[in-house]
Amino acid sequence: MGSTAAPEDTRPPLLERRGWRWLRVEPIALVVATVFALLAMTPSLLPRSWYFQAVVSGISAAIGYGLTCLVLWGLRRWGRWQGWSAWLVEHTHRRVRQAGWVLLIVAVPVSLLVVLTIASDWQREVRLLIGMPPETSAGWLRAAPAIVVVAVLLVLLARGVRWIARVTTRFLRRRVRVPQRPAQVVGVLVAAALVVGLVEGVVLRWALSAADASFSVANDETPEGLSAPQLEERSGSPESLAPWDTLGSEGQKFVAGGPSRARIAEAAGIAEDDVTVPIRAYVGLESADSPEERADLAVAELERTGAFDREVLAVVTTTGTGWVNSASPQALELVHGGDTATVATQYSYLPSWLSFIVDRSRAAAAGRTLFDAVYDRVQQIPEAERPQLLVYGESLGSAGSEAAFDGLADIRARADGVLWVGPPNSNELWSAFVERRDPGSPEVDPEYAGGLAVRFGSDVAELEQPDEPWLEPRVVYLMHASDPIVWWSPDLLFSRPDWLVEPRGEGVSPAMSWYPVVTFWQVTVDMANAQSPPDGYGHNYGSMMLDAWLLISAPEGWTDADTDRAREVVG
Repeated sequence: MGSTAAPEDTRPPLLERRGWRWLRVEPIALVVATVFALLAMTPSLLPRSWYFQAVVSGISAAIGYGLTCLVLWGLRRWGRWQGWSAWLVEHTHRRVRQAGWVLLIVAVPVSLLVVLTIASDWQREVRLLIGMPPETSAGWLRAAPAIVVVAVLLVLLARGVRWIARVTTRFLRRRVRVPQRPAQVVGVLVAAALVVGLVEGVVLRWALSAADASFSVANDETPEGLSAPQLEERSGSPESLAPWDTLGSEGQKFVAGGPSRARIAEAAGIAEDDVTVPIRAYVGLESADSPEERADLAVAELERTGAFDREVLAVVTTTGTGWVNSASPQALELVHGGDTATVATQYSYLPSWLSFIVDRSRAAAAGRTLFDAVYDRVQQIPEAERPQLLVYGESLGSAGSEAAFDGLADIRARADGVLWVGPPNSNELWSAFVERRDPGSPEVDPEYAGGLAVRFGSDVAELEQPDEPWLEPRVVYLMHASDPIVWWSPDLLFSRPDWLVEPRGEGVSPAMSWYPVVTFWQVTVDMANAQSPPDGYGHNYGSMMLDAWLLISAPEGWTDADTDRAREVVG
């Protein structure tokens, strides 16, 4: 008997079979997902660890896959894709399609490994630019499997939602006898409502409640090792109108901290006996019920401590938790021999990034209300006897602090000096100054009106330019070219910013370029990493406080030698 040829296997490739629905992938969507994952590895403002990059690229891949599937689904609904894909399947041999799948499955991990190797070089460059030790390429390759895991988990989660829509559709068609199209619409709406309800009604509410409870508890806990100050010049002391247990943890750190008399004497170049005890006034959320009441209580604390008789009075708008960067009041205290008063109020106990989303109006109200209350009281003092009225805000605090003023003329009329640090891109005054900068000056180091009143920079050399008179009162914006808080904006989605057209600023990789949507996503991710770089980069500004305040409010007769001595004390 002659041999009989084995029948040709006409079954589709494994990943195209209906029984493997949960493992099936759209080849085009897989390609797009891989591209999204690779684009998320392009140079950005700040360096990343391999595991942080794995999460970012995994999320990006899942987004790319989902968007492509959505487009393909729409094309099939309109009949534009179904015929073409059916023709392709019919006219393509099974083995060719099988080989295509093999090639695709091999190409994805290979491309990940290749681009991760290239990305590790970019990361090494960025890390060296900001003074961080480089990571090895081999270490970065660990991100490849983690990217796949993150992406797969997110895609499976999305398929779970799709399954809910299909089950709902099937139930309506078989049990309720609803026509197919209306049943599909209802199924999609039910799944969408379930997701939205779950996210907004359960996940977000639980997360916000948990965050609220967590940060509220943290706010009520006294930091380890701190106790109420006994100096009458401090809020929280036995004489204070704002009790210690109402200040919140950040307020307690603020009033309990500060340089010693010996350090102040050394920095100011005076005898220790001539040092004045600095005043630190603080009103917490629990100290009074409303912004107006907290501002009134803060003024009462200033009255009690004799703050209006000091040489310098600084009004601070805090970040969300009530945090005050200790480097700022300390710099003023050191150079002015302690003859200073610093006042701040708390408007939230949420961290700055969360306050930026939900508490911006409260930050503005707190900044405006406190400054207006202090300013009104200062105006009651004879002009020759008034303290220098200085203004300070960092990050979200700068946004709240800006809200106290209508513009530059208002700043110059009511303040004796302003220091705003790491301003968010949404700050109205900052944005107006930068947009109206002098022609030819770069966005990362703008010059406004010849630097007559407002100056921007990340170091003394930048702030001292241009070499023209700098009128008083002076307004200083400290900002780093590598700070994503400063440069993040929704405009990054579809508009190339000037700071990525001009030569890159200090600490920013020359390889960083603008891509629609991609750069927005990259800088958004960088915001979560903003304080990971060393001081002087990202969103860390402590090392510049002394020099910035000296440019704004140096004591009479202060010399370069005095500056060098103070810098040695600060370290």
